[in-house]
Amino acid sequence: MEFRQLECFKAICEELHFTRAAERLGITQPTLSYQIKLLEDEMGTPLFSRIGKKIAITEAGSILHNHCSTIFGALTGAREEIFELQHIERGTLSIGALIGEINELVSSLLVDFHKKYPKIQIKLNGLVDVVEPLILNELDFAVTILPVEDERLRIVPLYVEDFYFVVKSDHPFADHKTISFEEIKKEPVIMFPSTHRCRKMIDSACSSLGFDLKPKIETTTIRSLLMLVRSGAGVSILSKTLLEMYPHQDLSIIRITNPSLRREIGVIYLKDRYMEKAAREFIDLLMARPCLL
Repeated sequence: MEFRQLECFKAICEELHFTRAAERLGITQPTLSYQIKLLEDEMGTPLFSRIGKKIAITEAGSILHNHCSTIFGALTGAREEIFELQHIERGTLSIGALIGEINELVSSLLVDFHKKYPKIQIKLNGLVDVVEPLILNELDFAVTILPVEDERLRIVPLYVEDFYFVVKSDHPFADHKTISFEEIKKEPVIMFPSTHRCRKMIDSACSSLGFDLKPKIETTTIRSLLMLVRSGAGVSILSKTLLEMYPHQDLSIIRITNPSLRREIGVIYLKDRYMEKAAREFIDLLMARPCLL
């Protein structure tokens, strides 16, 4: 059974006239009659009773017509849903992001995206590992630290960011343009826990210089960390991403040297997965985010 045969059948049911049905479909009457004959042969029974120039739908034809209405209704619904999906008027969006400032970065854009596309259902997943859920096809895309080595994934670089030494505005180092790790290691440092990706990068840099940076205070939240620095309890090392998301006008931000700390942030997704328009729009929003530092 072919879709074209069902179109011919439906037209005759509605017109109850072969000539009018053929004109409506833009085909010749012999072509229409041939399509119906093929359909009747496949069904094994007549679908129309032909009495002179008049036709009537048989009982078998009525059964097929009812199912035909369901089929064409479903196809119309599918077209409408696909149209809405293409115009971001419906659908779901599942995003993965590394726990920490990357997750906070994505979270900060949810309000703007929701205002623009209020009918999209969004799920943001804060994850320690974003690759496995992508491979399992559980995410549309993920935001993570690059590089990610997996040939199954496509990579879209977003930005490269530096890490900065952060002190209270009246700290002795506040007017420095740059600072070295040798100077930092003498200061009371406030840091994220050692499991945090930002902390791991800092620990690795210190290890390469032959010392361990032992924090005076560890905290899991950026708000408490910044509050402690503002109180004069200590200093910190923070990424550009975090510093752009939180007010820091009363703090001094100093570039780190020997070695400088830098990393790349990007979007990753399965090469074989079709990227829906909602996902593409969110990635565009990520790429267009303003850089304040």
